[in-house]
Amino acid sequence: MAASRVVYPFTALVGQEAMRLALELNAIHPAVGGVLIRGEKGTAKSTAVRALARLLPELEVVADCAFGCPPEGEGQCADCQGRVAAGEALPRARRRMRVVELPINASEDRVVGSIDLEAAIQAGARRFQPGVLAEANRQILYVDEVNLLDDHIVDVLLDAAAMGVNVVEREGISVWHPARFILVGTMNPEEGELRPQLLDRFGLCVDVTGIRDVGQRVEIVERRERFEVDPEAFQRAWADAEEAEAARIRAAIAALSTVTVHREVLAAIAQLDVQLEVDGHRADLVTRKAAQAYAALAGVPAVRVQEVAVVAPMVLAHRVRAAPGQRPRDIEAALRALMSPEEPRLQAASS
Repeated sequence: MAASRVVYPFTALVGQEAMRLALELNAIHPAVGGVLIRGEKGTAKSTAVRALARLLPELEVVADCAFGCPPEGEGQCADCQGRVAAGEALPRARRRMRVVELPINASEDRVVGSIDLEAAIQAGARRFQPGVLAEANRQILYVDEVNLLDDHIVDVLLDAAAMGVNVVEREGISVWHPARFILVGTMNPEEGELRPQLLDRFGLCVDVTGIRDVGQRVEIVERRERFEVDPEAFQRAWADAEEAEAARIRAAIAALSTVTVHREVLAAIAQLDVQLEVDGHRADLVTRKAAQAYAALAGVPAVRVQEVAVVAPMVLAHRVRAAPGQRPRDIEAALRALMSPEEPRLQAASS
């Protein structure tokens, strides 16, 4: 294997537990709605995203489909659906999950794709040039410096992530294709913020900073140097840990639909968001999905308030805002109150 193709192992990352967990939860349950990672440069953000892709299960795809559609079930494009309806046996292949990166200067046509209007008008043919969203279908879409993108492009990305479909309309001609992807955005807050309306549409948000523990910093340098000297040997040394983590993720994906979320837990989630004066209901929905994913990863058959307490900071970090002249409400204090044995609703939810 060429050194350039060897990816730094996910399990070899030092620290940044919240970031790693958020990435895994969104991979297990993509309906969580994406992860936004905020932090300074050099905190392993892009390394973690690329490493995660190597842990995810291989995909079964239609071998000759531009969108990598599944050979059966939901999520097929119009062409694959038509072929199935005509009785054709779709050719199958298996592919590794990969990371599709969005260029910082990408135009709307590069993102959503373009329609050849001349061919459509003169020959009545729909010639569609797929864009990044087509390439990212069933993959990880990685958007570095998302805060520097045009707001309209970010809107397009988030719309496609929410609907699972990309629709391109030009001069009365409409083309659609599946666009189901795991969305990960990164940003350095020092270079500018996202509008609150766009922030809210990312399911999870984690803030990463440089590690201050001296021992961990030394370990980071030593591991990175060993990787750079012999990437293949370093990867082999972490192969067992990588396979164990990949097996955990596979088991969580398989178990996700069986994990139950009782009404008492939903009430606890609602209570938390009301106490923190969170706008809208998206936080409630995302917390439920993220807690379900975490329960599946932990091997727990039903979501408890313990799982809610783990994921809530990721859900609320970008949703709890301060009024002018006031300090932000304390998420950790609200969680401690919610976990208190004196709270009867929590006792019911935890049982």
